[in-house]
Amino acid sequence: MFRIKHLAAVSLLALSSLATPALTHAAGTLSIAAPAGDPGSWDPIDTFLVTWGGVGSQIFDGLTMRTSDMKLVPGLATSWEILDNNGRIRFKLRDNVKFHNGEPFNAEAVKFTFDRLLGPEGGKGPQQSNYNAIKEVKVIDPLTVDFILSRPDPVLLTKLAGYGGMIVPPKYITEKGDEFFNANPVGTGPFKFVEYKPKVSLTLARNDQYWDGAPKLDGLVYKFIAEAATQVAELQAGRLDIATTIPLSMVEVVNKDPKLRTASINGPTTLALRYNTRDGIMKDVNVRRALTMAVDRDTIIKQIMQGHAEPVASFQGKLSFGYDPALKPVAFDPAGAKALLQKAGVKPGTPIQIDFRGTDSNFREVVQAVAGYLQAAGLKPSLKGYETAVLLNDIIPNGKTGEMWQNQWGGWTFDFDNTAYAMYHSGQKWNPYDKDAKLDQLLDAQRNTYDAAERERILREISQYVADQALEMPLYSLNTIYGINKRVKNLTLPADGRFRFTQETIE
Repeated sequence: MFRIKHLAAVSLLALSSLATPALTHAAGTLSIAAPAGDPGSWDPIDTFLVTWGGVGSQIFDGLTMRTSDMKLVPGLATSWEILDNNGRIRFKLRDNVKFHNGEPFNAEAVKFTFDRLLGPEGGKGPQQSNYNAIKEVKVIDPLTVDFILSRPDPVLLTKLAGYGGMIVPPKYITEKGDEFFNANPVGTGPFKFVEYKPKVSLTLARNDQYWDGAPKLDGLVYKFIAEAATQVAELQAGRLDIATTIPLSMVEVVNKDPKLRTASINGPTTLALRYNTRDGIMKDVNVRRALTMAVDRDTIIKQIMQGHAEPVASFQGKLSFGYDPALKPVAFDPAGAKALLQKAGVKPGTPIQIDFRGTDSNFREVVQAVAGYLQAAGLKPSLKGYETAVLLNDIIPNGKTGEMWQNQWGGWTFDFDNTAYAMYHSGQKWNPYDKDAKLDQLLDAQRNTYDAAERERILREISQYVADQALEMPLYSLNTIYGINKRVKNLTLPADGRFRFTQETIE
C-alpha cells in the first residue's frame, strides 16, 4: 500500500524511557505522538500513511488547503478557474513565497512537482493514480499554471490539499537526490525540518517566514509510538502533549488526571463487514440482508465502543460529501432475520467465516459480538484473523476471503467517491467479487461532472443502491480520540489527524 525508500520500521519506545524523569520541554515546543509508526520517507509521493498526512501538513503546502472543518480554501494558489468545458484548470499562485531552503516558490516548482509525481519516480509509489487526470502542467507565467486534464476529476481540487499534491522544491531535489529528500524534507509549510531519527522522532522548528504568518510555537517533536498504551503512559508522564491513539479502556483514566483531558470527535474512518457475493449462500441478496438484520449494531456501539462511534447506513460517515441523512441503518430484527434465512433455505448450523485484522484488539471484540448475533440467528460463525498486510494485499484483492471480511476505510478526501469507486467499481482491488453495470455507470457518471448538486445526488443514489443490494453490513463511523495536556491552548482538533499547528500556544 505504500513504498518505503528509506528503511524504517515501527518501534515502541524503550520501556526504560517510562522510568526516566519527565521531559523538560523547550519553551514553546509541542510533543505529539505520530500514529501508526514511522512512514520511513517524508517525500509526499511515497505513502498513504496517516502519520505522513499529519506530519506532512506541517512541512508542506498544497495549491489548496482544507480547514479543520473540512472547507477547501486557497493554499499556495490564491484562486483557480475551470475552463475549456472542464478540460483545464488555471491556478493563480501566491507571490513572495519561499521554500525552507530559500528557494523561490513559483510556477516552475508546481510543474516540477507534478511532472515528478506523474513520471517514473511517482510511479514507484501509491500516489500517482490519485492525480492521473492531470495530463500536463503548463507554465503560463511565473505565477500562473494551467492543469490540462485528460478527463474530469471533480475531487482533484481536494486532492491537491494533501499527500502527493504537496509542492516540493525543484533545485533542492535535483541537487540532493530523492534518497536525501526522503530523510531531509523541505517544503513551504509553517514548520521546517530539523532532525529525523528513524523509528524514534522527527523534530521541526517554526518557519518565521511562513507566508500565512509564523506559528506561535517554537517547534514540534513527533514521536513514533505505535502502541496506544505507551502513548497514554508517555502522556501521563509529561513526555507527550498530544496522544493521537487512546484505547477506549483508558479514556476515563486520562480524564481523571487533573493535567489531562480527552477529546472524542467524529472522524473519517468507517468500518463495515463486506460480503462475499460470489460464493455459496452469500450470492442470495436476502441472505445478506438477513445477516445485517441479525446484528444489533447500536448495542455494539454502546457497549464495546463505549459511545465513541456513530451508526452508519452506508460505508461513509456524516463528514463525507455524498452522505445521505435520509438513508437509515437497517434495524435490528432477529425474528425477521431468521425468517429470511429460512425462506432462503439456509440450514441451521451453516458455517460463516469472518476475516479480520488480527492485530486489531478492539475490532476483535466487535467481530466476536457479531459472531454471537449470527450464532443466535442459527448460523455457525468462525473468526479468522490475519496480519493486516496479508489481508489487504493478498486475501481481499485475490478473492480469497470467507463469507465476510473486515472493511475499513479512512476516506482522506472526505468525498464518497474516494471510497465508493475503490470499493464498488468493477475491476478495483478492493472489489474482488462484484461486477455490476449499473453501479459502474453511476460511479463513472459522478466523476464526469463538476456540478456539486448533481454529484451529491448520484453519490446518494449509489449509497441507496449498495444498501438495496446488501453488499456489506455497515457498522459504524469511528470517533477520533485525542489525549491532551491541558497546558496546550487554542488547540484546533482535525477529524483526520492532520493538525496544522499555526495558532496553538503552550502555557
